[in-house]
Amino acid sequence: MRFFILILSIFLFSSEINGQSLQLAQNFFDKGEYEKALSYYKKTLKVAGDNPQAYFGVISSLQQLERFDEAETLLRNRLENSPQNSGILIDIGHNFALQKAEAKAEEYYQKALEALAENPRQAFGIGMSFEKYSLLDFAAKAYQKANELMPNAGLELKLTRIYGEQGKLQEMFESYLNLVIKDEKYFPYANRELGNFITEDATAEPNVLLRNSLLKRLQADPNPFYNQILSWLYVQQKEYIKALIQEKAIYKRAAVSNLNPIVDLVYTAKRDDDLESAKTITNYLIEEAPQSFKLRVQQLKLSLDVETATSANYDEIEENFRSVIEEHKGSVETIPLQIDFGRFLAFKAEKVAEAESLLKSLLAKAINNYDKSRIKMAIADVLVLQQKFNEALITYTQVQKMLKNDQLAQDAQFKVAKTSYYKGDFEWAQTQLDVLKKSTSQLIANDAMELSLLIKDNSLEDSTQVALKKYAHADLLSYQEKNEQAITKLTELLVAHKGEKIEDEALFKQAQLYELEGLYLLAEENYLSILSNYGDDLLADNAAWNLAELYNNQLNLPEKAQQYYEQILFNFEDSIYFIEARKKYRSLRGDSIE
Repeated sequence: MRFFILILSIFLFSSEINGQSLQLAQNFFDKGEYEKALSYYKKTLKVAGDNPQAYFGVISSLQQLERFDEAETLLRNRLENSPQNSGILIDIGHNFALQKAEAKAEEYYQKALEALAENPRQAFGIGMSFEKYSLLDFAAKAYQKANELMPNAGLELKLTRIYGEQGKLQEMFESYLNLVIKDEKYFPYANRELGNFITEDATAEPNVLLRNSLLKRLQADPNPFYNQILSWLYVQQKEYIKALIQEKAIYKRAAVSNLNPIVDLVYTAKRDDDLESAKTITNYLIEEAPQSFKLRVQQLKLSLDVETATSANYDEIEENFRSVIEEHKGSVETIPLQIDFGRFLAFKAEKVAEAESLLKSLLAKAINNYDKSRIKMAIADVLVLQQKFNEALITYTQVQKMLKNDQLAQDAQFKVAKTSYYKGDFEWAQTQLDVLKKSTSQLIANDAMELSLLIKDNSLEDSTQVALKKYAHADLLSYQEKNEQAITKLTELLVAHKGEKIEDEALFKQAQLYELEGLYLLAEENYLSILSNYGDDLLADNAAWNLAELYNNQLNLPEKAQQYYEQILFNFEDSIYFIEARKKYRSLRGDSIE
């Protein structure tokens, strides 16, 4: 037993010494001290002669020292001892390439490829050896040859990625499509990889090549996977109606009807603010939806109608709400729809009393606590609309108690904070926000942080919080959808408190309201003022992003949009808009590959 412990101790000590020598060797190599690196790599090899890291460390150090003959001798000895390891032929070839002996290098590369005929199972190792030296053409040949000799070798994916690195887009797309048809498990992977090449620009070369390949294949073989990828392509290009055409084809051919992908398409278009496309897709869903699915789709359609409506459409929308509720009369599944109707009556149709009555009667029909809580949230929102703050606070608090630890409870707590803020009770609002900043919901935590900073920043210099109270009142008017009055209040605030801490907040809020009212040039003026006078403050990146989006989407000034997307990239690297700004900047600049 003692002998075994002694042997184990010696082995562990030796392993530790080897590890230290390798680390020292690598450190010296990284610093360009190749003689010292060589010494430590050799030291490791003496103790552990089969250590590949130490062996190739010796080879690389000799090559850096231009002692190519010594490196070649070591490599030939290794080949003699392992004649089946054809990857060593590539290492020898690379050694010649470093000496500018290209013909000799290629001779050994070809020998490695020829070895595949005798043992195609080496393909992966040989391909990886070629990739190690960035010899992509040879790596591709290795994988191609292996696929010919062993069709089930599973190297198609490696070959496809090589095509991408070579910039051979057509071959890459064809290879990915072949993979998907061969085995559908590759579909998510293919989509992810294709996303590295496809942009929003439908005229970009990768987009055109992929689209043409898919359309050509669909003519020969109406496989739904092609429709699925084509739908995905159109979504990337934000062409949602074209995506709908592909989804229709999939739906009609499916053995089991499934409208969920088309519902997802509605939400995607909605997130992208293409509400008209979202409505068109929803109209198709209403035509096709079975009875069990119809209510969900009708509710989705009504929510889109509300978002895109003007006051001239309110009577028609109200009638549509009543018609759908009557169609599904008596079903508890209409509760979410009736909550939406109550909000519509209160916030849009200005029928607050009717909204409150509807929601309270609905509360009596609710069976479970979750439905009751959602109704109570809507009732409390309507109470805030009427500035019945105390009643609203009580109702929000009831929701918190009914659904402890639920997302809805955290929403209710944030609304307690926001209502207290509207009311001017900033201390109680801050108490709630301090808790919510640790919320598991990132969205609530971020909103809590923003409101908390607003209160703190504007309470330090002004203990009476006069400016903050004015701002909170303007914010309440915005919540009540009285945008013109809110804009007027913010103008008064900006005049009375010019140069004070709250100025950038007021400018930003007013700019957002200008955009809602279609006053884009006034919004532009506010955003520019923030960037000019408060360029180092927290709202600067928000202003730059909103301004870039304004130029890009509303004012049709792509060159100016590009300028402010670029400003985010250079001045606001920690911004939450950084990744999206980079994508849009590259698209406007004309980059063909993401």
